[in-house]
Amino acid sequence: MMISLPETGFVRLPTVLQHIPVSRSTWWEGVRTGRFPQAVKIGDVTAWRAEEIRALIAALADAQAERAKQIGGMRS
Repeated sequence: MMISLPETGFVRLPTVLQHIPVSRSTWWEGVRTGRFPQAVKIGDVTAWRAEEIRALIAALADAQAERAKQIGGMRS
């Protein structure tokens, strides 16, 4: 079951990983290296800003579309 991503607020890692299909270890490596957004600690809870996750999804989609366009241009 896909959990919807709110427009604003915070989301926990299981929700993030439903929208960005990488493993937990890949996600944390990306956070460490700056490829993915930094987490926010709210008490004992680790979460991410929904706006940052939405921006990441949009950036990944744009990059994928650009790669597809480049590959399509190579075949012409």
